Amino acid sequence: MTYKHIVLAAVAAIAFGSAAVSAQGQESQPLGFFVTSTTHSGNLGGLAGADAECQRLAAAVGAGNRTWRAYLSTQGGRGAVPSVNARDRIGNGPWYNANGIMIAGSLADLHGDLQRGSNLINVNTAVTESGELVNGFGRAEDTPQEHDILTGSDSHGRAFPAGMSNRTPDRTCNNWTSDSPDAYGMIGHHDLMSGWNTSWNSSHSTAGCSLSAFNDTGGAGRFYCFAAN
Repeated sequence: MTYKHIVLAAVAAIAFGSAAVSAQGQESQPLGFFVTSTTHSGNLGGLAGADAECQRLAAAVGAGNRTWRAYLSTQGGRGAVPSVNARDRIGNGPWYNANGIMIAGSLADLHGDLQRGSNLINVNTAVTESGELVNGFGRAEDTPQEHDILTGSDSHGRAFPAGMSNRTPDRTCNNWTSDSPDAYGMIGHHDLMSGWNTSWNSSHSTAGCSLSAFNDTGGAGRFYCFAAN
């Protein structure tokens, strides 16, 4: 083997090793974020029921060793019942999707506290626990439309004050216990596309809390799940 061949072989080995390390690093990132593959009405059994669904789905793909929380806020009522902020439930990050892509490195990045648009949530990264895409605008094959993701939150991941709107005094489907056509929930758009507000976590209210009401406005009762540890 000539000196030239030795050098080329060494360079190839280094390149291969670097690629392997890079691939290994990406594959080793633990699942920390997904959109539920299952669909629901607004009656999720409260936060406990929604958390249990996140835990069940994560366990089905080998990530049940982490503590999973649904990205959902609840609104406080009269008396001593406090509100719950979605952002306070999900840990500090970073969070990776099923394909090893980091969607946010911290709570501040996730919510754009310092700079808006600092997360990587979009139609290609907001995938299910098994890495499947969720129907969104922009692709002809994405029917029915399901880009409305339940959150009950404002754009900073916090609960709305109770009774702030006469038309929709509650935006959490009665704290995720109602499938009534007269209840409402706040949703975000995982594909960041809308004629109104493109926010991933706070775009508009639903037209009701039944699954059919969600379907009518472009949703399927899906929600975000985050690993809190």
